[in-house]
Amino acid sequence: MNYSKSFPKKSDKSVYPIWEEVELTPEEELQAEKECQKANNDIMKSCLDDARQIVKENRLFESQNAITTIAVSLFDKRASHEVFFKERLAKKKFEEMKTKK
Repeated sequence: MNYSKSFPKKSDKSVYPIWEEVELTPEEELQAEKECQKANNDIMKSCLDDARQIVKENRLFESQNAITTIAVSLFDKRASHEVFFKERLAKKKFEEMKTKK
């Protein structure tokens, strides 16, 4: 099942918006997943570097477990999820559909 998202579209006839559903193609969905993976990998590398720096600055016991635990905590706060990337792509597609009409 492909990813889909509904967006409000203003109506001339009613004060209530009409909800229009946008569905991503399997290729678009895969593109969003790959973009998310790359972004998450970059974030994790940054988190590992930051964790090493935190351990060093605070003179904590430097073990791989401590660095990994800190990095994962940082990652949880920083990481974007695949859904965000898919929603962003669906919103872009919706905006393009609006401008074509």
